[in-house]
Order: sequence, then C-alpha cells, then structure tokens
Amino acid sequence: MATTSALPLVDPLDPPRLIATDLDGTLLRGNGTLSPRTRAALAAVEQAGIPVVLVTGRPSRVVDALLKSIGPHHVIAANGAAVHTPDGTLALASPLPPAEATRLVTRVRAAVPGVSFAVEYDRDFGHEPDYPTWSFGGDTVELVGTAEALVARTPARPLLKILAHHPTLPLDDFYEQARHAAGPAAETTHSTGLSLVEFSAPGVTKATTLIDWSGRLGIAGHEIAAFGDMPNDLPMLTAVGRSYAMANAHPDVLAAARHRTSSNEEDGVAEVLEGFIDAFVP
Repeated sequence: MATTSALPLVDPLDPPRLIATDLDGTLLRGNGTLSPRTRAALAAVEQAGIPVVLVTGRPSRVVDALLKSIGPHHVIAANGAAVHTPDGTLALASPLPPAEATRLVTRVRAAVPGVSFAVEYDRDFGHEPDYPTWSFGGDTVELVGTAEALVARTPARPLLKILAHHPTLPLDDFYEQARHAAGPAAETTHSTGLSLVEFSAPGVTKATTLIDWSGRLGIAGHEIAAFGDMPNDLPMLTAVGRSYAMANAHPDVLAAARHRTSSNEEDGVAEVLEGFIDAFVP
C-alpha cells in the first residue's frame, strides 16, 4: 500500500483529475438516498472526464445494491479493504490475516468486557449472538457464532473488517480502549457516531487504498478532490490536494479539511462539483 506524504500545492486553475467521496453523511442524504441534483452533478463531472470513486466504510456485500442506486462508479469499500469495478467485481482485497484477527479479538475482548463482534467477509457477514441487529439490518446473509469461530472460516474467503460493539460505554471511551488493545495489529476507526468500532488490516485505510489505486491510473494525491464527514475519512482528506468537510461533519473532520461545503442534506458535494464544472469545463 502507498503511504501519504507532504503534498504539492494545488494550483486553483487546475481541475481535479479524480473525485473521491464518502457516502453516508456526505454524498447521500440522511435517509440514504441520492438527490436528483447530486446524481446530475456526478454525471456531469464524469462526462467532463473526471472519474468518481465512492469511498465508503460500507462492506463489499452491499456494493451491487449501491451501484444500482447510485450508478456505475468504482467503489473502495470496507474502509479501504476492497476495491470494486463499476460492475461490482472485486478487483482488489486487503484482508486481515486469520491468525492476526484471532489475536485481535482475544485482546479486545479481554481489555473491554462486554464487547461483542461481527465480521465482514467479501460477500457475507457473521456476528456473535449479542451483536446488535440494528447495526446490519435484516436483509443480509448472516452467520452466527463466536468471533473466534467466524474468523477461523477466513481461509476460504477474505476477512475485510471486524466490527466491535459495546452496549454501555460512550463511543469515545470505547474507541480509545479498543484502539489501545488492538495496537499496531490493526487500523482502528469509527464512522457511525454509535458505539461501534471498526478494525482493518494494518496500513489499510481509505487513504492508502485510494492513493495506491489512483496511482495505478497515473493520478497523484494532490490531483484528487475528496469529501467526507467522519473520523474514518480523516486519512483520505489529509492525503489529497482538495479536501472538503461537510457542514454536518465531525469536529475533527471540520478541523482537518482544507475546505468546507454545505451539509449532505443540502447537496454539499453537488455544490462543489457544479463549481468545478463552471470553472473548468468549456
């Protein structure tokens, strides 16, 4: 995976060569839909030759449904653990090694009593009995068992992400305890505002995958414009030349991004994309 470094200054007269956008709380409205204005703005930048990649914490198993509702774009899913082509094909995976995943679960379980786990594979999902059903909905293929048993199934499929839930700890406290327990064995983040913490393979973030993938296309980090709202977007926003925080973003995201735009409910991404079209497209 590529690593990020100091970026060259962005010439305001140069258009971005790639648009990277988070989904929930960013591109999509609170009810999970894509507004007609935003749909038109995405089509306009694609038509102008600026590709769009959807960069999300959502798992690979929902990519097909996303593409049907949003349109054919590349997707970086599971916080960077998977890359999908516009037809939904899994093109690249960066899974957690099973032995490391087992040790991770053991350490977090010991450090944070009461935690329950779920695991995201490339195309299905498993969870412990105490893991909350509200976090994944009833329309998924699910496997139930201990996290240790679920992780042991991974030689047959990529294990893209482990999720942990605590029923009583505030998110900030839970996140800090889980991050400390995981140490360098995983990337630890959160994205929902609820008491869910997410673990990916070491070095795998939205940023590392975005920069690695765009580099294969000949596009450098400073040539990318990216949009986000939650802490799992921070690595991506600090790795690109044009970073935009939504008005509704987490305080850490508002502090880190170079620019701000309107909220997801007010089509903030479309607002910026329309500006790119006006400024850069003849």
